[in-house]
Amino acid sequence: MTERRRPTLDDVAEAVGVSRATVSNAYNRPDQLSAALRDEVLRVARRLGYAGPNPIARSLATRRTGAIAFMLDTGLSAAFSDPALSITLDALAATVDPEGHALLLLPGGDNGGPRADRVLAAQADLAVAYSLADGAPALRAVRRRGLPLVVIDQPVVPGSARVGIDDRGGAAAAAQHLLEFGHRRFAILSAQCLSAPRGGPLTPAEAIRSRFRDNRERLRGYLETLADGGIASADVPIWETSGISREQAMAGASGLLDHEPTALLCMSDELALAALAVAKQRGINVPGALSIVGFDDTPSARWSEPALTTVRQDLEYKGRLAGELALHMLTGGRRPPRPTILDVELIVRSSTGPAR
Repeated sequence: MTERRRPTLDDVAEAVGVSRATVSNAYNRPDQLSAALRDEVLRVARRLGYAGPNPIARSLATRRTGAIAFMLDTGLSAAFSDPALSITLDALAATVDPEGHALLLLPGGDNGGPRADRVLAAQADLAVAYSLADGAPALRAVRRRGLPLVVIDQPVVPGSARVGIDDRGGAAAAAQHLLEFGHRRFAILSAQCLSAPRGGPLTPAEAIRSRFRDNRERLRGYLETLADGGIASADVPIWETSGISREQAMAGASGLLDHEPTALLCMSDELALAALAVAKQRGINVPGALSIVGFDDTPSARWSEPALTTVRQDLEYKGRLAGELALHMLTGGRRPPRPTILDVELIVRSSTGPAR
């Protein structure tokens, strides 16, 4: 039995009585046709069973895929347990989707970013680095391919467009807030630093060597502000979490609470919510015996019990701005001469109070 030949663009052009270019424009450049003509072309195409131009052939012809490689610092399961990432990614996707761009998610690994071979093989026109570690191999692969690059938060990459926040200023505001409440016994629950071995207590010198710029900036904001208040860095226990989920963070929070601090500074809301859970398990009253401050102001911070004092960053705007930068560079626009650094704001709720 002879297999039925699939209809082609030429078959549609002949059936409608127009040129091959006109049929192509009906799919790829609809603004070039009248609405009536485009409707007729698409009607005949459906009748003949023509599904449209082959996307692979089209990308070979134009050397454009329409895709944006979104490079993560962690695996997909860990990444999507992070509300801050979800909000940022959703806003970026909503910005680029109307222009016909899809997102290709490249999960990270032990080096704080995707494997280089995944980046080299990715069919994408531009890369977005979301909070990658310094020196991540994925960044060298992007440079090797000559892809335009937009960085969200970190690292600082020459020749890229970047949008970030005032991490140090936000951390300083959190520490100052607790100092003004009279706290003198502090601890810091840090996000992953890629130390060796991973997770556990860190000295300030070890923590400041984190391969993630936002960790270093937030740590400086905490410790410099506390030092100005007369509290030496050596007197502030620091614990690195091995991941970003609340479950992974609970071990770190438990280790820090063994030091009996009255104030706990957390580098994300997820870490702070883990600390709240451990405090509840131990019967520690928050904020009566322990004050806790997070960072990000994700939706769960508002609905926790007690509601979480945190440093707010506009995650939605950050994602939208990154999407606008990506669209600008995809159309041949020059990268901005300097990064866009967004302000942050301390949101005071019920998880902080005077020192006991």
